Amino acid sequence: MSEQFSNQGGVSNSDPNPLVRWATSKFLCAVSDSKQRAKKRIKQERARQKSAAGHVVEYFHQVDDGYSHLAAQLLSALAERYDIELVCHLVSDQKDDNAPEPELLQRLSRYDAFHVAPDYGLNFPEHSEEPQAALVDRATAILASQDSATFIQCAAEVGDALWSDNQQAMQTLVEQYGGASEQLVADKLTAGNARRKQLNHYSGAMFYYAGEWYWGVDRLYHLEQRLAQLGADNRPDSPLLVPRPTVESGPHKDNGQLTLEIYPSLRSPYTAIGFDPAVKLARETGVNLVVKPVLPMVMRGVPATREKGLYIFTDVAREAPSLGMPFGNIYDPIGEPIRRAYSLFPWAREQGKEVELISSFLSCAFADGINTNNNRGLKKVVERAGLDWHQAEQIVGNSDWQEELEANRIELYQAGLWGVPAFRLLNEHGEQILALWGQDRLWLFAREIQRQLEKRQ
Repeated sequence: MSEQFSNQGGVSNSDPNPLVRWATSKFLCAVSDSKQRAKKRIKQERARQKSAAGHVVEYFHQVDDGYSHLAAQLLSALAERYDIELVCHLVSDQKDDNAPEPELLQRLSRYDAFHVAPDYGLNFPEHSEEPQAALVDRATAILASQDSATFIQCAAEVGDALWSDNQQAMQTLVEQYGGASEQLVADKLTAGNARRKQLNHYSGAMFYYAGEWYWGVDRLYHLEQRLAQLGADNRPDSPLLVPRPTVESGPHKDNGQLTLEIYPSLRSPYTAIGFDPAVKLARETGVNLVVKPVLPMVMRGVPATREKGLYIFTDVAREAPSLGMPFGNIYDPIGEPIRRAYSLFPWAREQGKEVELISSFLSCAFADGINTNNNRGLKKVVERAGLDWHQAEQIVGNSDWQEELEANRIELYQAGLWGVPAFRLLNEHGEQILALWGQDRLWLFAREIQRQLEKRQ
């Protein structure tokens, strides 16, 4: 773990003033508004038709990124299925405030890709270590020498050779497709990074179409649905290439031997739409449920950029309907509202209401537009959770919770995670079976719970 992250304990006291909080909240509501998104899409499509242009999808590939290799395996199918021009760019990882810990992200991309690939019908070998630098260089040289058409044809093959550490296969691909000079590789990466920055993004494995970003295979269904609505689907009666996996509790029920740990943050929009479904999964499958809240990263001194925030809130607004979760009427709870709510967490847990407190706060802040920065708003949170406000008033604002949340943060990083909501599935001995972050991994935890329970049958 880097020093930057291992030393981020403590609580930031920097809070926005009421006017800034209100203005930020209004802006986030506008960013998350589905009606506004629909209007922008109509405007984009009218402009495309007026210019007689085709549907252009841009793809940004990072060679040493596990998520990019998953996406590469779908490029040919995507280009064939939809009436699009698929333009491919090479990019490198971005070492700035958008990705403050890129080595952790790359490690997670390999672990995560290995676990999700089979259920997506894709391939990714278990690969705990970074890919060999020499193979990364050769893979990059091959792809840098391609135009978009041949890039689409060979990207998956190149990735297969890279991630299987197959030097002979990589040499065969060099002979078949050629390789770019160091200067051309540098030029291609510079151009790809510049184009990505121009379009206000920062990650690899990203698709861009008409004003919106789509992250890898996990968000491809949004892009597919959008293209289909525009009449660009060549096989409209066929299933999507990558439908969103559903969260299914399954037939097998646990007797309390498995444990699902949830690490929520009260300022995380992904937590806002993922917390209740995670609780529902735990309760329906009978696994033990343990809630371990953490402070928002920005309250721990980790910077948050405008472009990252914009992408997250627009992405969550698209994701929420797929989980049946309300989202978008936002009153930013950053700072004091979160500290006050967390000060009530140990008390709520004593009454068996810690889940209800977290759920209530998230729905008030992200779905109901309630200002939790005053007693009137916090009272609504408390009472919706089935707790007594008069008791809460007596203890709110204490600092008893801080050590516990710091311990949760350390535990989270030791598991190789840092984003929220994060989840860990443990066996009856408290040993980790699976640890991932993101509400879009709940389906994988549901399937893993069933696999574990099937072993006992």
